[in-house]
Parts: sequence; structure tokens; C-alpha cells
Amino acid sequence: MNKPSRSQGRELTIALLVLLIAAGCATAATMAWFSIADYARIRSMSVEITTGAALRFDLDAHPALEDYVTTLGFRQIADRIRQERGFDAAETPLEPVTTADYDTFTFEEGDAADPNRGAYLDFTLHFMSANDTWVHLTSAHSKGKTDGTQVTAEPVQMLQALRLAFTADGQTAVYTPGSAGAASNPGGAKLFDLPGAEQMQLSGASQLFYLPANTDVPVRVQIWLEGTDNACDDALIGGNYSIQLRFVGADENHQLME
Repeated sequence: MNKPSRSQGRELTIALLVLLIAAGCATAATMAWFSIADYARIRSMSVEITTGAALRFDLDAHPALEDYVTTLGFRQIADRIRQERGFDAAETPLEPVTTADYDTFTFEEGDAADPNRGAYLDFTLHFMSANDTWVHLTSAHSKGKTDGTQVTAEPVQMLQALRLAFTADGQTAVYTPGSAGAASNPGGAKLFDLPGAEQMQLSGASQLFYLPANTDVPVRVQIWLEGTDNACDDALIGGNYSIQLRFVGADENHQLME
């Protein structure tokens, strides 16, 4: 039998290295799933949502702007989720899931997560404004308050795995606190993070969706732990997080509408 040439030997070595690297990448990509699946849970959550004075919203659509509100607490949202989904969002822990289309969420094995089980949160907010308005998510505080968007977690690395998606008129924007937009991006959605309150400036990055004047626009909100994120590991066991969201209205030049 002919002895392999030196060039053939090099090609074989390179091929083996490529296979080893590919195997290593596949292992790294799924490590978080294997580590956290089946027993790591989030045990507490709080959500407070406020809006600027020129913008209002609610859990239901209404015929007139004055029928909407400027603040919703988590208890109100949790009660609506219980009515529609059958579980208590305040008591049911999130589980690691992932999504390719922001519609169906799946577990590590590829099985679809039942939205009525509580593995992730899925609810709708209805927005209305008296003017043609672009809605932004902002970390800036309103005057004399500390109501800007803030997401905190213990342990801190949980922030990297948390995702908050806002979908209106078929367009999705995903807030990735702690990830600086470096997360995976299924379906071509816009990923964004927010600077601190002092550095916050409205821009295309913080812009979520458009509101025609005096028109109700339903916005689907989803909150989940991204199981494929490297931060989604054993360190999150027994963790907790708090979410405070502030929406404001702006014109097409990103100027705040009071």
C-alpha cells in the first residue's frame, strides 16, 4: 500500500482539526442548556410601567384617549395573565427557552413551550396618543422621579440572559439589558440596550413602533430567559429580577413630545 504523501498528511490533519473545532463549538453553544435545564428557576419578579404625559396605554383597547392610563403595576399585569393564561406570573418561575420567530418558544429539546405554562411571559399592551407619535423605551427619569427603565437582577449575570420583546405591526424590537445588543438575533428583530439615565438620548435605537393619532395599537410583550445565552447557567439558580419600564412619545426627529 502506498504511503500517504506529506501534503495528504497535512490535509488529513487540517480536516481533523476542523472537525474538533466544530465539535467544540457545538458543545459550547449547548453548554448552558445542559447546565440549567430542568431545575434552575427564577423566584421573584416585579414590573412597573409608566409613560410620558403625551402617551397612554392599558391592557384593553378603548374608544378614547382619556380611557387609557399612564401607569400599570405588575399586579394588574399578573391578574390579566392569570385570566388569559391560567397561571400566576408572580409565583410561576421562568424557564430557559429560545425562539426563532418571537411567536413559538421552545425548550432545549425543541419541544414547544406552552404559553399557558408560565415558562415565559406573553401579554398585550394597548397604546394610544393624541398625536402622530413614535414610541420609545427610555431609561431617563421624568422630572423629580426615578421612573426610567431599569432592569436589575441577582445575580447580575442574569441580565445578559433576560430578553424583553415588543412587537407591533409585525415589527419586533428586543431589549437586551446587560448584553449591549450582542445577543443572537432570530428573525431579524432589532436588538438594543439602554444607557444609564444620565446618558439617555432618544434615537432610532430606542424607537419601538409608530402610533397614528387617536388610534389604538396593540403591542405584544414577551419576557423570557434565553436558554442559548452563555450566561444562562447554574449561577442563576434561585435568582430574582425586577423590571421597570418607561415609554415616551417623540416626533420623527426623536424630540420628546410633552
